[in-house]
Amino acid sequence: MAHTKATGTTKLGRDSSSKRLGIKLYAGEKATPGSILVRQRGAKFFPGKNVRRGGDDTLYATATGFVKFVFKPKTSYTGKRRVIRIVNVL
Repeated sequence: MAHTKATGTTKLGRDSSSKRLGIKLYAGEKATPGSILVRQRGAKFFPGKNVRRGGDDTLYATATGFVKFVFKPKTSYTGKRRVIRIVNVL
């Protein structure tokens, strides 16, 4: 007579794999054209000089240079002020 119960289903194991978002090149590091600077969802970081934003909001370099992050206050159309983060390649 068997003493092991039949295996049932589990409610675990449906977590998605991580998307590896975040900063890929930090301030002072050298960037070449096409190199990815920041992978993000939405506009956490904004493109500055020599930086473009891709279709999935990824920031990438358009020229050779060094990465520099700048904090700048921005006023929205409602008058609310917040500090935005801008990524430049200089």
